[in-house]
Amino acid sequence: MVGYDPEARCVSTVEAAAAGSASGLVTRVLVSPLDVLKIRFQLQIEQLSSRNPAAKYHGILQAVQRIFREEGLTAFWKGHVPAQFLSVGFGAVQFMAFESLTELVHSVTSFNARDSFVHLVCGGLAACTATVAVQPVDTLRTRFAAQGEPKIYPNLRHAVVTMYQTEGPQAFYRGLTPTLVAIFPYAGLQFFFYNTLQQFSKWVIPAEAKNGASIKNLVCGSCAGVISKSLTYPLDVVKKRLQVGGFEHARAAFGQVRTYGGLLDCMRQIMREEGPGGFFKGLSPSLLKAAFSSGLIFFWYELFCGLLCALKSPESMKRKEG
Repeated sequence: MVGYDPEARCVSTVEAAAAGSASGLVTRVLVSPLDVLKIRFQLQIEQLSSRNPAAKYHGILQAVQRIFREEGLTAFWKGHVPAQFLSVGFGAVQFMAFESLTELVHSVTSFNARDSFVHLVCGGLAACTATVAVQPVDTLRTRFAAQGEPKIYPNLRHAVVTMYQTEGPQAFYRGLTPTLVAIFPYAGLQFFFYNTLQQFSKWVIPAEAKNGASIKNLVCGSCAGVISKSLTYPLDVVKKRLQVGGFEHARAAFGQVRTYGGLLDCMRQIMREEGPGGFFKGLSPSLLKAAFSSGLIFFWYELFCGLLCALKSPESMKRKEG
């Protein structure tokens, strides 16, 4: 169902956008706590270890307990409103662009639109398109998830006005370069491995075992997410560090803060002060999030597309007429 298939085409690009939005919305609600943990870990300068007394967070369980004790249960959904705008918008643009690009490849080239390589390129391009569209919301989401108590931004409107007045419009696009550099291979590999694993599963699972299709989509999506995230994670850390630039006063309660002059300067400082391990801070919750998020995104997208196809089937139309 993911990607253009001339033999089983029953979802338009608009319907693909709707299915992508719905899958993003449902998935975001479920994975938001892991996202907050990942961002907190990525932004911490100190080593993530109990042996470092200056470190606020040491590990997943300790971080969960501390955030809950200091900020309450709702802290795990900090920045949820901009995050939902991000997920809904990103899901809509990404899947709409992906379906359109794979259809274009099928129409104007000799490549098979179902090939994994085609999904690699089209998935990367679709994600870049979606990233440019929703980058301002991603920056807002990161700042909301990063701030402690008392809050610097009490609500979304205040954050938008304050950032625009104090930092200018470019503040909403902080970290865009590493985001685009990271998102192309990440999303491309995600679609690539999802397609590859789906094709491999056809050799393992009998064709008549259709009742396990949803679980298969979930597992293939989770594996694709973990592999892709592991390969591209360092750039995600750099992106998060750049997105909170000019926001250092809100980070004082979390430990040391740094100011970065750009992508290369950020990478140099992380390597010099934190070593290679600094590029993999927050990897554990990030991989958990990638497994759940990627698996659920593909699971819900396939499910919603399947429902749309079922509603347009001849049997469904006959029932409506009856």
